Amino acid sequence: MRLWSLHPRYLDPTGLVALWREALLAQAVLHGDTRGYRHHPQLRRFQECADPRAGIAAYLWAVQTQAAARGYRFDAAKIRQPAARLTLTVTTGQMAYEWQQLVAKLAQRAPAWLAGLAVEAAPQPHPLFTVEPGDVAPWEITRGR
Repeated sequence: MRLWSLHPRYLDPTGLVALWREALLAQAVLHGDTRGYRHHPQLRRFQECADPRAGIAAYLWAVQTQAAARGYRFDAAKIRQPAARLTLTVTTGQMAYEWQQLVAKLAQRAPAWLAGLAVEAAPQPHPLFTVEPGDVAPWEITRGR
């Protein structure tokens, strides 16, 4: 499971579909509908927010918005809560780590997509997140850590 902190616009079609499916799985976990994945590190930041269900719903709404902008038909009815005005934080270190991971994936899976990405000085976060200084998140599983 990978719930990207990066803006979904950076994801190729395969990555965007995978993100939608994984975020729907996360929603099911946070609603108690499945026993699996309850302790997955990618869920920690949602579990620690004031309203985990609203947090994952806000995350999903932004993914659905990106899909709609591309002409995809992600079923918004699968999102269990209306969009909420929530903000979570992500660190500069986490953003840099995820960007490195995404670039490596796209270089193999979708080099043409990667070549066409217009990236500012620093990649933008998913609309749910605001960026603050810091290292890679403690919940992130990195090689060599």
